[in-house]
Amino acid sequence: MCKYCDYSIPMDPASYVPTLAGILALLIAYKVFRFIRSPKQRKGRKLPEPRGALPFIGHLHLLNGRIPYFRTFSAMAEKYGPVFCVKLGCHPTIVVNNREIAKECLTTNDRVFASRPNTSAGRLMGYNNAVFGLTPYGDYWREIRKVAVLEILSIHRLEKQKHVRDSETLSLVKDLYSSMAVSSAKNVKGSNEVAISNLLEHMTFNIIVRMIAGKRFGGDTVNQEDNDAWKLRKAIKDVTYLSGVFVVADAIPSLSWFDFQGHLSFMKRTAEKLDIILERWLQEHVEMRGEKKNGGCERDFMDVMLSSFEDQEDICGYKRETVIKATSLVRLLSIFNNRCNN
Repeated sequence: MCKYCDYSIPMDPASYVPTLAGILALLIAYKVFRFIRSPKQRKGRKLPEPRGALPFIGHLHLLNGRIPYFRTFSAMAEKYGPVFCVKLGCHPTIVVNNREIAKECLTTNDRVFASRPNTSAGRLMGYNNAVFGLTPYGDYWREIRKVAVLEILSIHRLEKQKHVRDSETLSLVKDLYSSMAVSSAKNVKGSNEVAISNLLEHMTFNIIVRMIAGKRFGGDTVNQEDNDAWKLRKAIKDVTYLSGVFVVADAIPSLSWFDFQGHLSFMKRTAEKLDIILERWLQEHVEMRGEKKNGGCERDFMDVMLSSFEDQEDICGYKRETVIKATSLVRLLSIFNNRCNN
């Protein structure tokens, strides 16, 4: 009998036996079910994996810098099949060496493989992955891609800036004519040599910066290292190089504090140089639009982006200024690299 109430409390342990037996039976059944089913399920889903994986680094030691990676993976595919898994540090990575399977991944299941890894280059040089070429697949990527396709890269926008390409091509012809005249005056034998590659690079660079920010840089500078043109071109080349280097911290995040390669500090310095130039250009555009009460004309990509995000201070977690600078940067990189490679 309980001291504070008028009903009896059963104290016989035998009364709990049925309940405990039921719980124990359920646990045993669950364990047996997992023991029987799990191996079959894992066996059906598990991809073949090359031998020799080490703790922390995985299969990185099998990737020899002297041998192209595609040859190493091709040799592995002959041994383990067209689809296998390698561990790049702590990241399991699927390698596909079959045309039909690759087509299946990039068409039918493209949304599954549409995202991008979170790399040091994207965080440090891409405004914390605000560059839509490096940002993971999601709402932000879809929003910026829509703006880029409809507002920035549309045929209408490109036609409106046709005069930029025409005027820079005319400037190239004039510079080429002047260079040949100077060369002819110095060489009496009549053999004239002109470094046309430098003139083409200068024309390409001016087309890019005029389309992005309405800027143009002359070819004659007394001290190249002190002007924006030289700094921007060098910074873009550094970004291109750093985007392709192997960073240990990307494979083994626990070593991110130890920058023994020097790549992370190099990325930070390069990002700072680029941001100074892009920030100055953006502020000039904002001030110019502020002086013109009607919002100003859309002369270049920065003007178009300012108009597109005029009523938005925040775009999916990123500030408007950050998005504009990041999008301008990826346009600079993509156009500059494509033109130079061609």
